[in-house]
Amino acid sequence: MRDHLDELEISPELVREMVDAGEAFVLLDIREDWEWELAHLDGALHIPMGELEGRIDSLDPNEEIVIYCHHGERSIDACLVLWNAGYRKVRNLTGGISAWSELIDPSVPRY
Repeated sequence: MRDHLDELEISPELVREMVDAGEAFVLLDIREDWEWELAHLDGALHIPMGELEGRIDSLDPNEEIVIYCHHGERSIDACLVLWNAGYRKVRNLTGGISAWSELIDPSVPRY
């Protein structure tokens, strides 16, 4: 799967379209608690990366899951964790919350 990581990417613009269309999906924030407190996206589920494997059963493998972190690096690792556990509907928010703030919603604090 590592050879095809670009297939897991989804742009902030496409995620915005999904939100606007009312599509059902899980927006998963895997950043640390302190990062969550600084800024997060409305409606996101927060499971820090260090807790993901232990809490994986709280996620439904049949639901589409869009994962984000600060810049999109840790979240690609989270996609791989879920992929290796049999989750096939996982996507990485390209550029993370930083890109979301820059391209979609400047009211989301940048850090």
